Amino acid sequence: MTRYDQTTALLKEVEIHAREWFSALDARPVRAAVTGDELRKTLGGPLPERGAEPDAVIRLLADAGTKGTIASAGPRYFGFVIGGSVPAAVAGDWLVSAWDQNAAVYAMSPIVAVIEQITGSWLRDLAGLPPTMSVGFVTGCQMASFTALAAARHRVLRDAGWDVEADGLFAAPPIEVIVTEEAHYVITMALRLLGLGGSRVRRIPTDGAGRMRFDLLADALRAGNGKGPRIVCAQAGNVNTGAVDPLVEIAELTREHGAWLHVDGAFGLWAGASPERAPLLRGIERADSIATDGHKWLNVPYDSGIVFCADEEAHRSAMSLAAAYIVATSTERDPHEYVPEESRRARAVPVYAALRSLGRKGMAELVERNCRQAKRFGEALQAAGYEVLNDVVLNQVLVSFGTPEQTRRTIDAIQRDGTCWCGGTVWKGRTAMRISVSNWSTTDEDVERSIEAMLKAAQSSA
Repeated sequence: MTRYDQTTALLKEVEIHAREWFSALDARPVRAAVTGDELRKTLGGPLPERGAEPDAVIRLLADAGTKGTIASAGPRYFGFVIGGSVPAAVAGDWLVSAWDQNAAVYAMSPIVAVIEQITGSWLRDLAGLPPTMSVGFVTGCQMASFTALAAARHRVLRDAGWDVEADGLFAAPPIEVIVTEEAHYVITMALRLLGLGGSRVRRIPTDGAGRMRFDLLADALRAGNGKGPRIVCAQAGNVNTGAVDPLVEIAELTREHGAWLHVDGAFGLWAGASPERAPLLRGIERADSIATDGHKWLNVPYDSGIVFCADEEAHRSAMSLAAAYIVATSTERDPHEYVPEESRRARAVPVYAALRSLGRKGMAELVERNCRQAKRFGEALQAAGYEVLNDVVLNQVLVSFGTPEQTRRTIDAIQRDGTCWCGGTVWKGRTAMRISVSNWSTTDEDVERSIEAMLKAAQSSA
């Protein structure tokens, strides 16, 4: 037996378990079938003195995973804006683990560096962004926002005559950060990590759909700290309603006042792949930076985030640091110059595989189908007498089933039933169930089955 024979045998066994997992997704309850205590009992205990055979370890994990996972990869999971993974992306991700490449620099893995460059150009094209925008592949929208806002911090302080990478924030000119009042908490976390403070922001009220009031943004910019460093954070795809901020007007205002415009497009950016929905994103091509996810509407495995930056010099200056042992390649792109990490997996490969397998038309059809399915959820639940709180413009639906208690009871009943899975939220003071349709494999039949289960749960919880 060669040193790789055992690995080959294990991969064959994993393939069997993976096949069983995928074949059961349509039929199994979406919820987990065991508790945390039961999983700890099965998987835990003291660290063994002697190692187990690798095939026994895989069987233990696979058996526990059958019961302890949420079927979020399946067609009736509508929680947390989680997508599934198209087949080519799953297979591409397996290759990433098999290749075990360090994606830091071209010299470590030419294929990974080149795929990242190609995939970045495809993503810009798909989203309607300028071809000059730089791209980095990170873990998710949290780190994409961190990276983008680090570039923003560099640029606005550089323009104020301050080198933040060299001198830090001590005695630096203060940066005014302006966000929508419905900004996702990843923006707050990124600001905290960057030393800009999560509570020092100026919050702009939103309209009835959850979009930033650009007239109030204009007032804030006029009343701000003159021409000091400023960053504005807008949203393309409100996490509750799916609404997109008025980006044309916001882009004009930020340019007029010399502010950096960052857009959180975690899932909403990919509405740009649909000719029908792309007009909602008009103006995003004028953003200075954009953060988005691949593991949402692009339907690739976790973890996958992407950052775009219009100022490549600011992007690279905020992220890169030379070392004598890092072999730079003057004629090739070194990925580590665009992300906070050095050693990392080849995250662009599954994205490449997904895009290559779907094509422009397939991605447009995926987005349009999910939006149509979200609209069907809203229409059916409203027709049954329940209140839909938002205009369903993308893939998000907010539903109230009566009092906050009735809504919470209904959500709990839906989750326990297992036909589908939805989560709860509070939006503008209203308790609601949130339906997020993001999966490539969701069929119209899945939607009808889920509507039936929702109505049954609502009636039993009234």
